[in-house]
Amino acid sequence: MLAVATRVFMAADTEPSMRAIAAEAGVGIATLYRHFPTRESLVDAVYQDQVIRLTSGARDLLGELPPTAAMRRSMDLFGEWIATILDAGRAAGDFRSDVTTEDIAASLIGIFIVAPPSGQHARAARLLDLLMDGLRPVR
Repeated sequence: MLAVATRVFMAADTEPSMRAIAAEAGVGIATLYRHFPTRESLVDAVYQDQVIRLTSGARDLLGELPPTAAMRRSMDLFGEWIATILDAGRAAGDFRSDVTTEDIAASLIGIFIVAPPSGQHARAARLLDLLMDGLRPVR
């Protein structure tokens, strides 16, 4: 169900319904709600799944490919990961609709240039928190 939800969130131009996600997954709506009682719980599960795939994926790639090829493939996967999370966050109403994947990538590059996580963890964390605040819609 998570793989289907991820795919539906990514492909949707508007916020997909839980019913549409259940139908795409080939399960009843009650089954979907039994596993994910709210839309937010589904979005959170998609996010957590993507984080796990991203972190374990790097180790898996190193097991399959030489380091340079693994690094290159991880770059592709990172871009896909940002897009997936952004789309899921938009669908849940957690992120502004005008923010692009490119905006996030450029922001991360800037943050890590001025505050490398290895040397300035506190500053990087503060800047990342500010970035997250900027992604949220004004309420």
